[in-house]
Amino acid sequence: MIGIIVLAVVGLVLLFPVVMTRLAKRKLAQLERAKATIAGHEARLAAEGRAKNTIVPAEHGLLPAGDMVLDGEPDPEETAALAAAKAGDWRPAAAYLTAEATADLRWLRQRELARLAAEDDGWLRAWRAERPQDPTAALLHADALVYLAWNIRTGARADQVTREQFEAFHRVLLEAEEAALAAVALAPDDDPNPWVVQTSIAMGLNWSNDRFRELWAELVERDPHHWSAHSRALQYWCDKWHGSHELMHGFIDGAIDAAPAGSLLAPIKLEAYFEQFGQDGEKLTAWKRPEVGAALDAARADLAAADPDHPRAGYARGWLAYALTRAGRPTEALEQYRALGRVIPQPFTNFKDARQAFVDLRVAAVQGAVAEARKKA
Repeated sequence: MIGIIVLAVVGLVLLFPVVMTRLAKRKLAQLERAKATIAGHEARLAAEGRAKNTIVPAEHGLLPAGDMVLDGEPDPEETAALAAAKAGDWRPAAAYLTAEATADLRWLRQRELARLAAEDDGWLRAWRAERPQDPTAALLHADALVYLAWNIRTGARADQVTREQFEAFHRVLLEAEEAALAAVALAPDDDPNPWVVQTSIAMGLNWSNDRFRELWAELVERDPHHWSAHSRALQYWCDKWHGSHELMHGFIDGAIDAAPAGSLLAPIKLEAYFEQFGQDGEKLTAWKRPEVGAALDAARADLAAADPDHPRAGYARGWLAYALTRAGRPTEALEQYRALGRVIPQPFTNFKDARQAFVDLRVAAVQGAVAEARKKA
């Protein structure tokens, strides 16, 4: 009898793991089926949400988002200059950068070529070897070093950047500072751009406020309303870099007050609010504050007074479209979305998925404008 009991116990002991394994597998299968059911339900809800949050762009005078391009894509002349530079020929780039234009437009034209040189500067070194006293090449060299430095650092938060990255970042920025001073020496005395390039150097090398003000005095003496310079200086003065909300707003308010109508400095105030609200973790309702409304009105007036071909019109319209939508002024926002044509500009390009961010806000503006029209009808 005892033997039978022992055999039974042993059998149970041996069977227990098998039974438990089968039960575990069954439970796991049930869990996987439950997860699949939940995922399917969530997918259906998301699809229903997207269906509700869609428009037919053509019905509202808009282009499909898929037909639009992100701001910064080069025009045909710039495309040709970039292609030639990649092939080792610097002459088309030289012609493109020295064509008659305002200082700010020359600075804008330089952007993609500087980025290219930060990755491959063989063509730029050939240009400088053949024309060592060329001020355009010297400035481009300084700007390329700035791009290289920021590429090394990346756009990550400071606590996510390694010590090695920071050391290389500062080392290359010091080289850029030397290159910028060389560009100053070669450039015509009234050219502000060798001073503009130093604004990003100042930010990265932690220049004091007083030293930055000295740089700024040199710059605005040459071009008091240089758009790119003001956009970059706003970043220096913001709270996350070397200023505060008060210093940032004081800087841009003073610049707007001193600028003529149509300078398109007023829309930069909207970027200042974007910086402030993001830094403080403000709710989106912050865009409905009276002071933001006043800034929106000033930006709209500035745009209305500007040359329709102003190279920064897209920037102005982008910020107006974004901020007017957030501020609950969808009909005015829709005007700006229509005027953008085929370009998706800032601030949408600041988002990880620029196109989707643009689509979501544009849909909200259209739906809001339709609702406002129905109320008036």
